[in-house]
Amino acid sequence: MLIDAHHHLWDLSAVHYPWLMAQGEPRFFGDPAPIQRDYLMDEFRQGAEELGFAGSVHIQVGAEDGWQEAKWVQALADDAPDWPLAQVVFCDLTRTDLEQNLDLFQSLTTVRGVRQIVGRAPGEDAVTGTNDLLDDPRFLRGLQIAGDRGLSFDLQLIPELMEKTARVLSRAPQTKVALCHAGSPHDRSPSGLADWAERLKLLSELENITCKLSGLGMFEHNWTTEDFRPIVETCLEQFDPERCMFGSNFPVDSLYSDYATLVNAHRTLVPEAVHPQVFGDTARSFYGL
Repeated sequence: MLIDAHHHLWDLSAVHYPWLMAQGEPRFFGDPAPIQRDYLMDEFRQGAEELGFAGSVHIQVGAEDGWQEAKWVQALADDAPDWPLAQVVFCDLTRTDLEQNLDLFQSLTTVRGVRQIVGRAPGEDAVTGTNDLLDDPRFLRGLQIAGDRGLSFDLQLIPELMEKTARVLSRAPQTKVALCHAGSPHDRSPSGLADWAERLKLLSELENITCKLSGLGMFEHNWTTEDFRPIVETCLEQFDPERCMFGSNFPVDSLYSDYATLVNAHRTLVPEAVHPQVFGDTARSFYGL
């Protein structure tokens, strides 16, 4: 079974997403205007099923109320029993009532993990201050508590944060971590990619971290398959196929290509012998699908 390990869905009338409602505000990944509309299961499944996918993982996407979003995704899953759907929810791991909050989320059968973004892009991070999580002992404790409960953590960050993040994650070895977007290599120059690859080793050496081949178009909008080659090959080399999984990052990456073009680019770059792991087995094992 092929699994898309990283995508989003939203209904703007059911859940409030501040960033989707903000008109005329460019983001680090470009102009969001074309995706500032409902993106629902039927549209996602149409593209995914045409490429042979039969299950997926929904990743939280900046809802004002993470619990409201999680309940909405659970309802989608309940309404589509023929489509295995897991979800990763937003949870502030520094909150004082963390245990109670996780109890609430784990009452939903689709919940497999949590995400709290550590870094998106240098410019936005300077404004949001989200990088400060790495210096907060409550964040580390939250990671440990999540792992003790069998919840994974989806990690989004930029290469400049990898060294500090590796030190934090080394103290939560029981927590399974999914590295989103291959660690967001935003500098695609030869020297930038070399620096990213060197920093990535600090994470790939931690056995509890799995890498997502996802979101690679966010920092290179007019991409070709060959543009992704050094990133995909480095991830496969450092993590091995058993710790790599494909995710479309749709509809965000629909700003740059259609679903088929994106999937086929990754199929070209990933050796055919390891397609079963990268396009299905790793995600199924990691997220319990």
